Amino acid sequence: MKKDFHVSKVVLAMTLVFAAAGAAQAQVDTLKKIKDSGSITLGARESSGALAFTLGDGKYTGFHTEMSKHIAADLQKLLGMPKLEVKFQPITSQNRVPLVQNGTVDLECGSTTNSAARQKDVAFAMTTYVEEVRIAVKANSGITSIKDLAGKSVATTTGTTSVQTLRKHERGNGVEFKEVYGKDHADSFLLLESGRADAFVMDGQILAGNISKAKNPADFKMVGEVLSVEPIACMMRKDDPAFKKAVDDSIKAQIKSGELAKLYDKWFMQPIPPANTRVGLPLSDATKAAWAAPNDRPMEDYAKK
Repeated sequence: MKKDFHVSKVVLAMTLVFAAAGAAQAQVDTLKKIKDSGSITLGARESSGALAFTLGDGKYTGFHTEMSKHIAADLQKLLGMPKLEVKFQPITSQNRVPLVQNGTVDLECGSTTNSAARQKDVAFAMTTYVEEVRIAVKANSGITSIKDLAGKSVATTTGTTSVQTLRKHERGNGVEFKEVYGKDHADSFLLLESGRADAFVMDGQILAGNISKAKNPADFKMVGEVLSVEPIACMMRKDDPAFKKAVDDSIKAQIKSGELAKLYDKWFMQPIPPANTRVGLPLSDATKAAWAAPNDRPMEDYAKK
């Protein structure tokens, strides 16, 4: 009896393991999840410059947000669905990875850097924007480079890697400064705008977008060295090759048709809401190269000489 009981326990344990494995497998079948629910949930950033931002009242827009809507439309066609409800889930730099991992968000197209560390937790689509991390200051601050940040307060957004990037830069060695944190990019820019920070270190387009929406854009400027070059891409759950292929196929189709270039011009070169000001960042050679040869390489590859 004891032996039979022991065997039963082993069988039960194995059954539970296989059931858990099956559940985990089901959890990453995003295409099935979308078709069964009739909806897709997109992660939405509220103040990620021209890439992704909110207009208020639950409305989200921007280059990557609009691109993600095109991806959703392509997924609807692929799955043969007469209708697909597109839902938006506001996310932050802190919670974006967990919300993708736990299934709350199916696809996040905001301002997330594809890094080797993040690839351990999530998967990334093809790179659609290549970012340069820069320093924004008040125009009359006298700050022109990293060395001028010594003894200053530097703002960054909680959950981002920008200040670590600044500290790792060869010219940042030995430069001591105080870090102050904003809960999102708009909050970080407010720290600079209000004088609570002397500089704001972040992706160049996010800095440019916030400057363009400031009360007096001429009061701010981007200065100094490019701190790093980072591939920005849509983020999704790991181990779901069918969903990744579908997303990548949509992105490649948007590149081939010229739709992505039109979206870039719309959001970076033309006046955009709500202030109808221009970000004014022409398409970079690095982003052109990423479109010409679509890939999902992490930022560490860009740092290799």
